[in-house]
Amino acid sequence: MTGPGQDPEAGRDPADPAPRRRGRPSRTAEESGPGARARILEAARDQFAERGYDKASVRGIARAAGVDPALVHHYFGSKDEVFAAAVEVSFEPATVVPAIVSGPRDGIGERLARFFIGVWENPASRAPLLAIVRSALTHEAAAAVLRTFVLRRLLERIAAELDVPDPKFRAELAASHMIGIVILRYAIRVEPLASADPEAIVAQVAPTLQRYLTES
Repeated sequence: MTGPGQDPEAGRDPADPAPRRRGRPSRTAEESGPGARARILEAARDQFAERGYDKASVRGIARAAGVDPALVHHYFGSKDEVFAAAVEVSFEPATVVPAIVSGPRDGIGERLARFFIGVWENPASRAPLLAIVRSALTHEAAAAVLRTFVLRRLLERIAAELDVPDPKFRAELAASHMIGIVILRYAIRVEPLASADPEAIVAQVAPTLQRYLTES
């Protein structure tokens, strides 16, 4: 016990833990370190997949990621921006576009079809993407994300790289074809498309995408 004017640290055994200070505790490295952003994205994908766009919240995402909601806002801003980032993780346009447009021009349709079907065949990316497609029918924010990442940042960039007339129109035609497959195969699950072999779908879809994107 210390008297008036005495140092409260004096006489404390060095082996004893430091006394707990009052006030708001500082964030730990686990809560705010480099891994926090990745955990937030993973939690966001799960939340949007399970709850849909309208019912998912920043607080719910933060709770699932084990972080303060303020940290979600710090990394991503609004719920719309978290949503957009969760989509971008699935498509990675910066990596995908060069991979699709490089190589023989007559194989672009097949490369695009194989990539797109592959994304949807992966259960980890399929669930949040299905939430986007379903939400896009009723929520403008979700529709904007779908337009931005599936159309503008992926298909329009691919069409522009090919130097063809009306690249935006061609990209929209390609998108309509692939989103139609997504709705019938993965959302509504219409047979026999729902249980068809992915390779069979690629073989049928690739020539149409090739025509959309390359033929004058």
